[in-house]
Amino acid sequence: MGGEPPRSQVTRMHLARLPLWLGLALAVSCTGHDLRGRSTPSKDGQTYLVIADDNGGNCGPMRVDGAVWPHAIGKAGRIAPGTHVIACGDGDISFRVDSGQTFRFDYWGP
Repeated sequence: MGGEPPRSQVTRMHLARLPLWLGLALAVSCTGHDLRGRSTPSKDGQTYLVIADDNGGNCGPMRVDGAVWPHAIGKAGRIAPGTHVIACGDGDISFRVDSGQTFRFDYWGP
């Protein structure tokens, strides 16, 4: 008689994998990684943005919250904590920078 294993065996198999899944979830959540980049604590407690990727150079001037971003690609610039909008050409993307963090924006994809 093939078929499915008894319910108690399935439950034990799932419980045995639980520490693996919890550990993986914890590791991912502690990296400060976001879809658009990653955050690390700033050295001086101020809040910074680093635009690390200019989307292949096809953007023209980078704009953050409607204003031209005055800092070079890869260089940190002070920014207020909160949600911001970065624009490249006709497209724009929202991202969040937490207080006391340096957010490194490095992904323009979907």
